Amino acid sequence: MGKELFTPIPSKVKNLVDDVRIGKIGLPDLQRPFVWADSKVRDLFDSMLRGYPIGYVMLWESPVNYEDKKSSIGGNKKIYEEPKELVIDGQQRLTALVAAMYGIKVKDKNYEEHEIRISYNPLTREFAVWTYAIERDQEWISKISDVYLAKENNTFTKFRRAYIKNLNEARAKKGISELDDEEIDLIEDNFNDLLGLEDFSLPTLEITVGADEQDVADIFVRVNSGGQKLNENNFIQTLIAVYEKDVHDRITTFCQESRIPKDGTSFNHIMEIDPQHLVRMAVGVGFHRARLRYAYMLLRGKNLETGRYSDETRTQNLTTFKDALESVMNLNNWHAFLNCVSRAGYVSSKLIASSNAVVFSYVLYLIGKLEYKVDSVRLNKTICKWFFMSAITYFYTGSTESEVERQFADLRSVHTADEFVAYLEQTIASKFTDDYFSVTLPNELNTSSAISPAWYGYVAAQIVLNNPMLFSTSALTPYLIPGASGTKNAVDKHHIFPKNYLEQIGYDNDRDRNQAANFTYLDYVTNIDISDDAPAVYIPRYKDKLGTDFETHCKNHALPQNFETLNYMEFLAQRRVLMAQLIKKAFSRL
Repeated sequence: MGKELFTPIPSKVKNLVDDVRIGKIGLPDLQRPFVWADSKVRDLFDSMLRGYPIGYVMLWESPVNYEDKKSSIGGNKKIYEEPKELVIDGQQRLTALVAAMYGIKVKDKNYEEHEIRISYNPLTREFAVWTYAIERDQEWISKISDVYLAKENNTFTKFRRAYIKNLNEARAKKGISELDDEEIDLIEDNFNDLLGLEDFSLPTLEITVGADEQDVADIFVRVNSGGQKLNENNFIQTLIAVYEKDVHDRITTFCQESRIPKDGTSFNHIMEIDPQHLVRMAVGVGFHRARLRYAYMLLRGKNLETGRYSDETRTQNLTTFKDALESVMNLNNWHAFLNCVSRAGYVSSKLIASSNAVVFSYVLYLIGKLEYKVDSVRLNKTICKWFFMSAITYFYTGSTESEVERQFADLRSVHTADEFVAYLEQTIASKFTDDYFSVTLPNELNTSSAISPAWYGYVAAQIVLNNPMLFSTSALTPYLIPGASGTKNAVDKHHIFPKNYLEQIGYDNDRDRNQAANFTYLDYVTNIDISDDAPAVYIPRYKDKLGTDFETHCKNHALPQNFETLNYMEFLAQRRVLMAQLIKKAFSRL
């Protein structure tokens, strides 16, 4: 049998919760988005009250002796500057307990503070997610945290008496008799059972100090039992949140502001930033590494050349990481890069099929600017073309880390600005061949997928070429930027051969009817006018309306000549070829 890397420790809920509150146990989920729904937290408490097992918690003992680092920090009542143990498994469960029992706020997916309010009925032993109706019902304790905090402050007896008094007054108003002795005894018993959950068993496994980061990371990813899949990103974020709080706070602020429209912040229309994105960017810029497993090795002090760990290396690596992060989160850099993405036609997050295309293109942008000193005009133009290529060709999908690692290896032999630009141009040319535009891309446009990089590339091409919408004088770009449409779409994705018409002539499969080559964007009025008319019916109207401009409209939208008379499948085949050529034209424009 292999040597066990853990030690079982019998623990109670209160032991663990108290250690989190004083900082002995590091629980970063109190500082980053909490993914459990409040209803799941309610179910957790219900399971405990029924005596059901709720899993276990796994801790990683810190390899450093923190006994000399105890101190009071601000007003959060923690006496450990840095935790002695990290939660490797059970983060969500432990966060739910700490937050619901003691009123500690968590963050939602938009990084806004959220209070988990679980209500309790001492007469029926029921838990519920707080509502306004429950708040007004004197039979319910609106927040169980009020009960636990009352016990902690030695005011529980007063709290229980006030509850009974208020409930009796509410009953009197409704003409209901006051609580009898049996009900009062029941209330007291159920209150005691609620408070007794502090003594609920929560088995703990402690990973020994001798386990290295690779072992712990594997355990972290493999054994998580809380129903939320965790990965290397979560592990790295745990290390940063616990050991580098200032770095974590800056990352959190950047991510939060990327979601909220406001000038002078990281907000943008292209991507909501998560901590994992920033970690990837910083490790890419600072260390020319793409695999996340390197990140936690670096942050824990490993020299990637010698394989040795040391405090000195950890300090050096952390300095490099922080410097790279400063460049990544520099708003001038960030928005200048986003302008390149927009100039490539990708003006909205709705057109971004892969966040990796944004992440690693930004890494290249920063490397080009900071290391190779490429002048801004040349760099912006090159990155604009690079992003256009990478977004359409699935460059950063699949084995992304392996592809980027190869790229970093190639860059070791690149020493000047000219060589850097030449390298990117050569890579683009190897992807954007004549065969790609004449064969590969038309085949990739043969899809009905709602998330298709090839279709998004076509839309981006329309934006680059500044083509007005079909049968309209209005450009497409303003309508795709979030907030332009209000509550009603000002622009619609429309079937050129209407869906109902296709069904009438025998095409009853959505894969056939929803082909990318059967779509275009129309303004609202034009869409209503065309409705479900067959092309042979509505096209004569627009030929008369547009006159000599009609042919230009069709050309700008990759519509075959006299397409209204074509067999539907033949129309799709011809239009895919024309769409690919339009994308090629847009790239030439870049």
